[in-house]
Amino acid sequence: MKTTLKKFAVLGFGFFVFCCTATPLVLAADTYKIDPVHSTVVFRVKHLNISYFQGRFNSPTGTLRFDAADDNQNYVACAVNAGEVDTANADRDKHLRSPDFFDTDKFKTIEFRSKQFKRTGADTFEITGDLTLHGVTRPLTLQAVKTGQGKGMRGEERIGFTGAFTIQRSRFGMDFLLNGVGDTVELTVALEAIRE
Repeated sequence: MKTTLKKFAVLGFGFFVFCCTATPLVLAADTYKIDPVHSTVVFRVKHLNISYFQGRFNSPTGTLRFDAADDNQNYVACAVNAGEVDTANADRDKHLRSPDFFDTDKFKTIEFRSKQFKRTGADTFEITGDLTLHGVTRPLTLQAVKTGQGKGMRGEERIGFTGAFTIQRSRFGMDFLLNGVGDTVELTVALEAIRE
């Protein structure tokens, strides 16, 4: 009886050691830092319901996790400085930073945090999460494409994604001059990130 118990103890200890030292079957997702120099957030909105004008937010920042084998591990958090809105017109940019629109003294950042990646194709995803704009947080779904992955000039691993979505700015409390500047805003986010 003692010999049998001793064998079970040895086997149990061996199994414990194996669990602690063996390489896991599921690898953790790689973590990437968004490269603000090679990433952009571009928007398009109608003026007077006649034509479109475009603008951008410079230098997005944030984190991306990606596991090609397990979409449950995938995650993105991206933020832009609302005060860096850039429409190539200084007067218009100043107005957009004012309380009439982004009110950047009060609401400094625009943020998106994902909750789920759903694969829709080999390199396409439906990403759901929360968008915080003008101090209001609302759920958002966007269509995204993994645009590439490879080595950078210094040998670092890089990955790229592009996503597109549309919002109604009035749903975020930005309802000034809706007859002049459209309520519907189309956005495209192009992110390039470096593995940490």
